[in-house]
Amino acid sequence: MAEQFDVVVIGAGPAGYHAAIRAAQLGMKVACVDAALGKDGKPALGGTCLRVGCIPSKALLDSSRQFWNMGHIFGEHGISFDKPKMDVGTMVARKDKIVKQFTGGIAQLFKANKITPYYGFGQLQPGNVVSVKQHDGKTVELKGTNVILAAGSDSIELPFAKFGEHIVDNVGALDFDKVPRRLGVIGAGVIGLELGSVWNRLGSEVTILEGLPNFLAAADAEVAKVAAREFKKQGLDIRLGCKVSGTEVKKDGVHVAYTDAKGEAQEIVVDKLLVAVGRRPATKGLLADGTGVKLTDRGMIEVDEHCHTGVDGVWAVGDCVRGPMLAHKGFEEGIAVAELIGGLPGHVNLETIPWVIYTEPEIAWVGKTEEQLKADGIPYKAGSFPFAAVGRAVAMAEPAGFVKVLAHAETDRVLGMHLVGANVSELVHEGVLTMEFKGSADDLARICHAHPSLSEAVHDAAMAVHKRAIHKAN
Repeated sequence: MAEQFDVVVIGAGPAGYHAAIRAAQLGMKVACVDAALGKDGKPALGGTCLRVGCIPSKALLDSSRQFWNMGHIFGEHGISFDKPKMDVGTMVARKDKIVKQFTGGIAQLFKANKITPYYGFGQLQPGNVVSVKQHDGKTVELKGTNVILAAGSDSIELPFAKFGEHIVDNVGALDFDKVPRRLGVIGAGVIGLELGSVWNRLGSEVTILEGLPNFLAAADAEVAKVAAREFKKQGLDIRLGCKVSGTEVKKDGVHVAYTDAKGEAQEIVVDKLLVAVGRRPATKGLLADGTGVKLTDRGMIEVDEHCHTGVDGVWAVGDCVRGPMLAHKGFEEGIAVAELIGGLPGHVNLETIPWVIYTEPEIAWVGKTEEQLKADGIPYKAGSFPFAAVGRAVAMAEPAGFVKVLAHAETDRVLGMHLVGANVSELVHEGVLTMEFKGSADDLARICHAHPSLSEAVHDAAMAVHKRAIHKAN
C-alpha cells in the first residue's frame, strides 16, 4: 500500500528542494525523492548545482583567483612576498567541506519542515504513484495528490570522447589532484570558461575549442568582445569555429583532432580534456509507460506556462523543462508550482532571468541584446559607461569592462542590461528589478547610488541613454 502525500517531489536539486520546502510551509504533507550520493557514499541533497556545479565551482574560482591576484595584482598595491604556492589537495578539500556543509543544511531544512526524504531513483507511474528504487535495493511506492518532476540535467557526453580518467565533465574537472600542464576544453560556454579559468590561473596551459564562429553568441556583442580581450590577456587560448571530430588517449596525453575555422585539419595534445558542450534533461527512466506525460525530441518534459504537464496533478520544473538551465530559474519555478498547488498565484517571468558567468571579469545580462532588438525591429536607445571611469573600480585595480542599458526609444522602458566587469553578478539585479517593475532608464538614472561604488556604472549608463552622463563625454 503506497503511502499518501499531498506532494511528492522527484529530485532534490534547486527546483525540487525549493518546491518541497515551500509546499511544506503551506501546510502540505511532502515527500522528496533523490538518488544522489556524495563523495563519502552517503545521500547528498542539493542536486548538480550544490554538489558538482554552482557552489563547488565558485569555491575553486575564488581560491584560484586569490592565487592569481598574488602573482598579478598584489604588486600594484605594494604587497610583496616569496613565490606563492598552491596546494591543490587543500583547495579541493575546502571545496568539499563547503559542499558538505550545504548538503547537510538542506537535510536540516527538510527535517525542520517535516519533509520525508527518500533516497533512491524515483519513477512516475500512472495515477500519480511514484516508485522509488532505494539504494538498499528495496522498492517503495508513494502516492501523491500532486507530483512535481524536478529531475535536473546531465552533462552531454560526446560519442568520440567518453568520460574517464583523462576525459572529464564538470564533475571530474572539479577534482583534479594536481594542476594539469595542458588542459583542453571543448566548449566556450559557462562551464568551459569558468573551469578553464580556474586551472589557467593555477598555471595550466588552457586551450578552448568552440564550434561556433562567434564568442559568447548569446551575450551582447560588445560584452563578448571585451571579455574575449581580457581572457586573452590572462592566457586563455580560445579558438572559434573549431569542430572536434575525435579523441585518442595515448601515453603522451589526449590527442584531440579537429577542423579549424578555415576547414583545415588540426590536432592538439593535452593532459586532461574537459568536455563542456552543454547539458541534457535527466529524464531517462523517469516516466513509466502510461503516465500521459509527454517528452520533446530533446527529452524535455512538455509543460505549459505554469509548469503543468497536462496530466492532472503532475507538474515539472527546472532543467528538465523549457527555458534556461539555471539554478535560480529552477528556484522560482519550484516555489511557483508549490504556491499554485496551494491555491496561491504563482508565476515565473522567463524574460527577466539573469545570466551570469563567474569568470574574471564577470559577465552578466538580463533581457534583450542589441542584436535581438534589431532583429525584432524594436526601436531602442543604448547608454553605456566604463568601469575605468568609476573611482571604486580603479581603486580596486579592476577597471576592465562596462555597463550597458537598453531602453525602448519611445517608452523608455528598460529592455535589457549587459555588464562585464568586477562583481557584475550583483549589479545585474538592478536591471532585473527595474524590468520587473516595468521601470524606465530615466527611473534608474534618477535613483541615488552610493559613491564610491561599482553601482555608479549602472547609474551613469542609465543617464547615458539620454546623453546626460556626467563622467564621460556624451
